[in-house]
Amino acid sequence: MSPFARPLLAASLAMLAVPALADVPVANAPIAAPHAAGIVRLRSANDFDQTVARLKSDVATKGIRFFDQIDQAALGAGTDLKIRRSTLVLFGNPPLGVQFLQSNPYAGLDWPVRMLVTEDADGGIWVAWTDFDFIANRYAIGDRGPQLKMASEVALSIATAATSR
Repeated sequence: MSPFARPLLAASLAMLAVPALADVPVANAPIAAPHAAGIVRLRSANDFDQTVARLKSDVATKGIRFFDQIDQAALGAGTDLKIRRSTLVLFGNPPLGVQFLQSNPYAGLDWPVRMLVTEDADGGIWVAWTDFDFIANRYAIGDRGPQLKMASEVALSIATAATSR
C-alpha cells in the first residue's frame, strides 16, 4: 500500500466509527431517524448477521438486482484499523436507477443504491441509506418525482424488512 493511501484509508474508516449525531430514542418498532447530510436510519430488532441476511433476502424477494456486499470492518482489520461491524450492501433496479442517470450522469455516484448495516457503541444495529430527496437535490434532479417516490418507498420497505422481527 502506498504511503499516501494508508492515512486516507485510516481517516475514511475512522469516520465510520463515530456517529454523526446522537441517536433518536427508539420505541419497540424501528423508526426512521433522519440525520445530517440526508441519511435515514432504522434501528434493527435483529442481530447484525440477521439484519444483513434479511436485507439481502428482501432485495432478492423483490426481484431487485444484488450487486455486492462489502465488509468494511474486515477491510479495516486487513490494514490494522479496527472499527465496529459495518457492512455495505449494494443493489438496484437498473430500469429505475438509470432514469436518474439520464437526468444527471453524476447521479451514478449514488447508484446503485447502498444500504449500510452498522453496529453502534452500545451494540445497537442500524440500517442506513441516503434519502432520495437529498440525492435529487444534490444532483438537481427535478424531472423524476414519481421515480424518486418509488425509490424511497422501496428503500424503506427493504430496510423495514431487514430490521423487523
